Amino acid sequence: MALLKSKQLKNLSVDELKNKLKELRLELFKERSAVEMRRIGKNTKRIRDLRKNIARILTVLREKGIHA
Repeated sequence: MALLKSKQLKNLSVDELKNKLKELRLELFKERSAVEMRRIGKNTKRIRDLRKNIARILTVLREKGIHA
């Protein structure tokens, strides 16, 4: 997954941002559990990108005055 752009995120509605946040958190959980279960090697780039995307969404939500 590529990093999401802040400009793209600012154009999304609050509901869309919350849904995207929920999806990314679920993906991050799955990636971390897969690493723990040693099904895949450490995919640090993917985990790092997911964390950055989550942080970007939370930042945009806070700018809009919504606390997630």
